Amino acid sequence: MGCTGNTEQQTIRPTFFQKWWIYQRERFPIFAHGPLILAFSSSAVCFSTLLQGQTSLPHLTVFAVAFFSSFISFLHLRLADEFKDFEEDSRFRPYRPVPRGLITLRELAVLWIITGALQLVMALWLNVHLVWPLLVTWIYLTLMSREFFVRDWLKAHPFTYMWTHMFIMPLIDFYATACDWLPKQNEPPHGILWFVAVSFFSGFIIEIGRKIRSPKDEEPGVPTYSALWGSATAVRGWWIVIVLTAINAICAANQIGFLIPMTMLVTVLACAAVVLGCAFLKNPTPGQGKRFELFSGIWTLALYLTLGIIPLLLRCLS
Repeated sequence: MGCTGNTEQQTIRPTFFQKWWIYQRERFPIFAHGPLILAFSSSAVCFSTLLQGQTSLPHLTVFAVAFFSSFISFLHLRLADEFKDFEEDSRFRPYRPVPRGLITLRELAVLWIITGALQLVMALWLNVHLVWPLLVTWIYLTLMSREFFVRDWLKAHPFTYMWTHMFIMPLIDFYATACDWLPKQNEPPHGILWFVAVSFFSGFIIEIGRKIRSPKDEEPGVPTYSALWGSATAVRGWWIVIVLTAINAICAANQIGFLIPMTMLVTVLACAAVVLGCAFLKNPTPGQGKRFELFSGIWTLALYLTLGIIPLLLRCLS
């Protein structure tokens, strides 16, 4: 008697915790996003404190609520993408966790509800009035997830698509600042809108920076800005939003008496961005586009540290 030769192999399925770990690693890496979100939320709290003329750090609970609420909001942005891009991902990017069956949309919906409830509990715990700016953020995110009910039109107008989706950034940022000022007063401190504007344009830097690729790195069905606009236009657009962010950052820094350090920082970083962009346009080798994403993260992190955390620490120590 001979063997059939058909040895059946069993596919080893990851455990509950393993699959969520794989998902975060591929779609929302907490160790990559966490420090940036921490700087983002902490800077918002510190900037609000500085505008009010205070010389001591806010209570730890304020930082905690601002951070975890911001972290969840950015997670919700990723989850919204999973839902609205499911058909497109299934067609062009079947290797992603949801199309390949690692995580289901139903499981992501449960995660969305649980984390949203956690946001609400934190808002009620810190100050009941925080519920209102939180609801505004939720409503706008819901409209975003539905593509404002004009999906095809937005897809045909990439720039409008981008700025309407970037508007969620100042809403998240405003909520983070409100964690500091709203429990103390009914109106935001004068000058807060400069900081909110910085977050708006910083979102453009990250969004464009992560979607600039060399021609050999482009994927079918992936709407990068280098593919939609051409490499030269994408890089120039990235430079423009860097300049706009720098201008607003300088104006925001002037509100807290940190004008010269901020001006020096953005000047150095802007020059580095010009060198990076020119090198890419001269020789767009495979993998070089990743440098834009890395630089965008460094720019944003440095900006937030200099705009709130560092000046408040210096004021506390002086």
